[in-house]
Amino acid sequence: MNFAWRDYGNRVGAWRFMEMFDRLELSTTALVNSAAIERCPGLAEACRDRGDEIAAHGQTNAEAEGQMSEDEERSMIARTLDDFERIGVRPQGWLGPWISESHHTPDLLEEAGFTYVLDWAHDDQPTRLETRSGAGILSIPYSQEINDIPSIVSRHQEAATFAAMIEDAVDQLLGECERRPLVLGIALHPYIMGQAHRALHLDRVLTRLRERDDPRIWWTTAGAVARHMSDVSVEAGRRDRVLRWGDGSGDPATSAERT
Repeated sequence: MNFAWRDYGNRVGAWRFMEMFDRLELSTTALVNSAAIERCPGLAEACRDRGDEIAAHGQTNAEAEGQMSEDEERSMIARTLDDFERIGVRPQGWLGPWISESHHTPDLLEEAGFTYVLDWAHDDQPTRLETRSGAGILSIPYSQEINDIPSIVSRHQEAATFAAMIEDAVDQLLGECERRPLVLGIALHPYIMGQAHRALHLDRVLTRLRERDDPRIWWTTAGAVARHMSDVSVEAGRRDRVLRWGDGSGDPATSAERT
């Protein structure tokens, strides 16, 4: 049952998304398990060919990085990149399978040439994670709230509620954006929001937001945000934007002290 449910997203939902995004003239970040290149022929290539940015989502969601040794994790990242090379794609971004990380993940991703990671949902702004090389890697917000899996599967909400959440989040962040630029990632899975009875609600809310033609809204991809941020330095002393591994600053108990 679960295989077929997921496969609906590959066979139907993803293509429904692409037709919708074509009509709305939206480029997206496609988070792709590299095993899909072999198992779902043409799907990753279609994302590539329509101009979507492809971010690596590991090889398969059957693997969790947090359970791997450093050598195992390094090897998995290398195999993932080899898979994408077969279709002429070199991802700059990474979302871990199961959104699972080890203490070495940011270091290994930066060493493999990734410029940003999507595993963290701890802020509305991009933050830079310090790595052992000193170069660092950018964390781009990937929402665990404006995300159809926790919303619909876990909290048993439905598409109309999820669409309203998107619009409410946009309105709230627009009210704050004069003071600081903010990122709203809308996390969609084609086997969930790509279902016929849900896609209509997504289409309606994205159409309404596009029709606003609000100059404060930049419809873009995670990679474009990362490239923009590479030229932006955060004002010194305004806020600690670096999460340092291993010194306790990542502990939620210290978060109030860091803000």
